[in-house]
Amino acid sequence: MAGYTDRAFRNLCKDWGVDYLVSEMVSADGLIRDKAKTIQYIHFDSRERPYGVQIFGSDPLTMARAAEALIPFQPDFIDINMGCPVKKVVKRGAGSALMKTPEIASDIVKAVKKITRDTLPLTVKFRSGWDSAHINFLSFGLLMQDSGADILCLHPRTTSQMFSGKSNWQHIRELKSQASIPVIGNGDIDSPEAALAMVEETHCDALMIGRGALGKPWIFRQITDYLSTGNYRPIIKSDLFATAMKHLDYALAYKREDIVVREMRSQMCHYTKGMPGGAELRATINHCGSAQEIRDNLKDFFQHFL
Repeated sequence: MAGYTDRAFRNLCKDWGVDYLVSEMVSADGLIRDKAKTIQYIHFDSRERPYGVQIFGSDPLTMARAAEALIPFQPDFIDINMGCPVKKVVKRGAGSALMKTPEIASDIVKAVKKITRDTLPLTVKFRSGWDSAHINFLSFGLLMQDSGADILCLHPRTTSQMFSGKSNWQHIRELKSQASIPVIGNGDIDSPEAALAMVEETHCDALMIGRGALGKPWIFRQITDYLSTGNYRPIIKSDLFATAMKHLDYALAYKREDIVVREMRSQMCHYTKGMPGGAELRATINHCGSAQEIRDNLKDFFQHFL
């Protein structure tokens, strides 16, 4: 979700009823060695609370120093990412590569916990394992618990799967049955129905949604309504248009227009996926040179539906 869950998108999700928000991935090494550049990924608005900063790295001391550097920003929790499967992260021994070195992962949690102590909750996210021949989520998760994690989050795919295939929710259920701390379920939650199915199948304590919210941040409100009442309001085209335009406005409030135009090309594409004429619109937006051009093209596209 790096490059997507910035302040604009997080505020949009807050408008649609999300309960907790997490930052983009923040490099512990970057936070220590190039704080001025890395700090942009940490800043958040008070309305985003409860808000956590997500850090990644492979050295216990560096991770502890990064956690210490985060304290002045007063996040509501710190999340250690041990689940990212991206090559540039795992080749540094970070992200889901730590599942191959559980002793280092344990040392990281212990080191960070010394900084957060009992005042700042510490969450750890990880995967089912490195590949199908090395499924170690249960022993790994229990080790993270014993090392000081307050909450566990499991994405039940292996690193080799990346984001392909289906996530194995039974792994979440098994971890939940063995852990003595809360377990968050993640993976393939793309609808209110899927959210309910995960809760019923795994008995997890909470849900984490990433890619399932891209282009449809209203999923949070829909899930809340569905879990509490059994019903939710479908999104109509006018909602979609208004949300896309608000997303663009939020982005311009935090970043230079040239950066926004470049980043919105990928963000806006998610809003029209699967819609008639959506492919043509996405191709047009990819060549827009200003925020106004993006607005005009969105208006032209949605006027047929409004």
